[in-house]
Amino acid sequence: MIWVFFIAIGVLLIGGFAALVVGRVGYDPLSEATTTQADPVLSEELGAGEVAAVRFDTALRGYRMDQVDAVLDRLQARIAELEAGDQHVEAEDQHLGAGDQHLGAGDQHR
Repeated sequence: MIWVFFIAIGVLLIGGFAALVVGRVGYDPLSEATTTQADPVLSEELGAGEVAAVRFDTALRGYRMDQVDAVLDRLQARIAELEAGDQHVEAEDQHLGAGDQHLGAGDQHR
């Protein structure tokens, strides 16, 4: 009686394998990833705060989250550093521009 069960299982396995080979049954171990949010869009004037707000979907075959987070953290720090440098240069330019205006005013009195 048990041998009938094993024969039935064998027939089902052979039939399933044959259907897979012939193409009647599809098999895709890595199907398309599902999306739960819109693609992150960064503006032209990318800022450090904008990098901090980026979130990605997670997926079985995706990237390692710890590596992506580490790279984004470094990128955010570098952008913040560049933004701080730009603000420092703009402040110096404004200060020098104000000094030039004072020199020009003194030259007119002579």
